[in-house]
Amino acid sequence: MIGLVATTRNGRRRAAHLAQLWKDATLYPGKPSEALRGAWADCDGIVVFLAAGAAVRLAAPLLADKRRDPGIVCVDDAGRYAVALAGGHAGGANELASRVAEALGAEPVITTASESLGLQALDSFGAELGFEIEAGSDLAGVGAALVSGDTVRLVSDRRWPTGPLPDNVVRGTEDEPDENACESATARIVVSDRLVDEAGPGCVVYRPPSLVVGVGCSRGATEDEILNLLRATLRRAGLSGKSVAALASVDVKADEPGLLRAAESLGVPVRFRGARELAGIEVPNPSSVVEGAVGTPSVAEASVIAAGAELLVEKEKSRNATVAIGRLPVRGKLRLVGLGPGTDALIPPMAREALARSEVVVGLEQYVERIRHLLRPGTSIVTLPLGGEIARAERALAEAREGGSAALVSSGDVGVYAMASPALELAGEDVDVEVVPGITAAQAAASLLGSPLGHDHCSISLSDLLTPWEIIERRVRAAAEGDFVVSLYNPRSRGRDWQLGKVCSILLEHRPPETPVGIVKNAYRDDAEVSLTTLSDLRPEDVDMLTVVVVGSSQTKLVAGRMVTPRGYLD
Repeated sequence: MIGLVATTRNGRRRAAHLAQLWKDATLYPGKPSEALRGAWADCDGIVVFLAAGAAVRLAAPLLADKRRDPGIVCVDDAGRYAVALAGGHAGGANELASRVAEALGAEPVITTASESLGLQALDSFGAELGFEIEAGSDLAGVGAALVSGDTVRLVSDRRWPTGPLPDNVVRGTEDEPDENACESATARIVVSDRLVDEAGPGCVVYRPPSLVVGVGCSRGATEDEILNLLRATLRRAGLSGKSVAALASVDVKADEPGLLRAAESLGVPVRFRGARELAGIEVPNPSSVVEGAVGTPSVAEASVIAAGAELLVEKEKSRNATVAIGRLPVRGKLRLVGLGPGTDALIPPMAREALARSEVVVGLEQYVERIRHLLRPGTSIVTLPLGGEIARAERALAEAREGGSAALVSSGDVGVYAMASPALELAGEDVDVEVVPGITAAQAAASLLGSPLGHDHCSISLSDLLTPWEIIERRVRAAAEGDFVVSLYNPRSRGRDWQLGKVCSILLEHRPPETPVGIVKNAYRDDAEVSLTTLSDLRPEDVDMLTVVVVGSSQTKLVAGRMVTPRGYLD
């Protein structure tokens, strides 16, 4: 819940706007001190529409512990700045400041060192993956080393899609330390589900949600018996209970009170599967007694394997319960990112966020160079040449399949004549894929021309590298007969110089020679060129691969020098 506190007319107006815009926001009325105390007790974050000094004086008596205090964001009366005043990381004020700024058109002011340097904050590291910080971790000490540029050693059982880390973080494992990390490291970051490297001075330990526990039990098995067996089994195996992501069992136990309460106590879900499915899974310790009772020779071990986990601990028993433990595979992250055309201003916020959270960026060099300044420190860059679409997709997928986070970038929209299609053709269910849209080249060209896409339209690529010309020509004829506005991509290259002329002749069979045509080269770049002509006067030699040609329909017209395709509203 977000609390809103305001006293001035401008502040109340902006607070009311946020309360209407956000479902999780509540405006606290009354005097500022009373309103702030009320919000402090109820809310995770608070937006105070006051001068920073006044906000500090009001909040100071309420501050107790940064791990429990709500984050505070202060907005000036003019609505120009949203300042993360307190609780930047733990209280979520940094994120809230950005959210407020986006809603109000303000500028977020974030002064914590990690954000200022473009680094990940340790108290939110891996948060989206479900990492839990082990009690006693030295967040302040390791954070200071990270910001100061001291060598920090990252020790992890496996690779996780946590995003980029700066160059002063060197990677290794407990079994195979990184040669560069040893004596020079002043601090350590540990990501592990094993009970090793307990948190302490100079070390932060994260527990990933990597374990699944299969549970079989007799009717009436108690919560305490199940939890005691589980905890003893974890302890003997040297595994952390904080890494338990789920319990699993057979569906006939879906109403077993002790099992359900055990899961509730752990704060994890229980996943149930049918006895027939579990019975088909080969396990090391089947039981005919269990099969006679529930229809499958294994519950605990089979439930672990059915969850897709590697069986680490075979079943262990108490009087009324059995447990087995498995480790889940890491699912890497592939982000397919559209960068839009030309200027940075057209790179969507979603794309910027995706780039910031990806440890590897793959793409054509000309595209990667456009966004290099937006990448966080430590981001790896992989550029592969034009024509290597499949190789680029495979490289990005390989990074994700190893447990990493990769961004595969394209100009325009990644799903339009770009990298989303080949990547998704190759991607399976073993990685998470996020498609981040961008502004297409046709949209950018259209905006510079006026509104040529105001009615039905289509886009056709004239490149025959991947599509036979016969098919392209058939699609052009269909578009001509249907009287669509047509955006032509890849209209002409040095080795392909006749196709555009052929397309024009086909279109002229179905629409007037004076049909408006827009030619946009390098849209929204410093050397952008925009010109208007007609279908009969179009000169193919004026066009290249960096050009989008927009051919109007029979209804498209020029109004004050701008292409317009009417919607019909003025008829």
